[in-house]
Amino acid sequence: MKATVADIIKTMESVAPSRLAEEWDNVGLQIGDRKQTVETIRVALDPTPDVVAGAAKDGIDLLITHHPLIFHPLKAVDLDTPMGFIVQTALKHRMAIYSAHTNLDSASDGLNDILASRIGLNDLKVLGNVKPTENYKLVFYVPSAYEHTVMTSLFETNAGEIENYSCCSFRNKGEGTYKPGPLSKPFSGNIGEISHTDEVRIETVVRKNEVTSVVDHIKKHHPYETMAYDIYPLLSSDRKQGLGRIGKLDKGMDLRSFALSVKTKLGLDHVKLAGNPDLTVKTVAVCSGSGSGLIDGFVISGAQVYVSGDLGYHDARTVEALNLGIIDIGHFASEHLIVDVLARRLRSILSEGDIDVKIDAYTLEQEPFMIL
Repeated sequence: MKATVADIIKTMESVAPSRLAEEWDNVGLQIGDRKQTVETIRVALDPTPDVVAGAAKDGIDLLITHHPLIFHPLKAVDLDTPMGFIVQTALKHRMAIYSAHTNLDSASDGLNDILASRIGLNDLKVLGNVKPTENYKLVFYVPSAYEHTVMTSLFETNAGEIENYSCCSFRNKGEGTYKPGPLSKPFSGNIGEISHTDEVRIETVVRKNEVTSVVDHIKKHHPYETMAYDIYPLLSSDRKQGLGRIGKLDKGMDLRSFALSVKTKLGLDHVKLAGNPDLTVKTVAVCSGSGSGLIDGFVISGAQVYVSGDLGYHDARTVEALNLGIIDIGHFASEHLIVDVLARRLRSILSEGDIDVKIDAYTLEQEPFMIL
């Protein structure tokens, strides 16, 4: 089955919902036509001129990157600039560009979970502010004879998605009553008379921003003139969405040994370490990308060491004074590991939906800094 850009965006929303992105971020479709057919997808870290040119040359229909192409509104598209070249190349080759950035960092089983697991952490919880799951319970009623038709229409939407499961619902049968008013056009029964009919109560979960569209879609397939339904806000019980993670090591070790373990497990040439090398480490905080913004959260988290990228001189002095440690693995190393993981996850999800798309992980990107 063929897919469109819109279909792939829907899949990406199930992996990294855009509502999880930070307010300053710009995620989602950066360039492209949602109606365009997608036969080839490439996953990369950055939409650099080289990456975009290579994708265009290879006939890629959709380039999915972690870092957004557009962070701020463009004042001009000058074709002599790197941004202008990228925009021109993408449009010329009808290649869409899509970004999943801080939403992919924050999502359950997203980048921070992957980084934490890769370096051996267990019992994970969020380091930064927990992102609430803004879900609603939708309850509606349908005559028994139309149960299958309405259920089919329900699952044409995103309703019923709970973590890694879709099409989740609960149904029970009962008897409904109603009395049509003088101006009504009842599906069954007579005006002014109480009717008793066999109905099915259907319950499902809907995201806050999709409630209206889901209800409108169900109404198109519901036989009643006025569909009876209720919407209830749900309290979030998911504690795994947000920036950064805190986790436990299976066995405590000194800071130097842990730093060398991280270096080995991530296949790095070097790491930067600050703090007492003999400090005993049992609990570890991590943050993919630039981690300075969560340094205060790390200090009060109870973790002994913080693993991240783009950590500064004053961050090092802060943890040194508090007898804590930091390990700077670099921005690139903390994030590039998502490329292959995301490509494999998309292959699995799309193949289950019998969607015929070729997906590759771009492996030629390298750390921009060189150590001399």
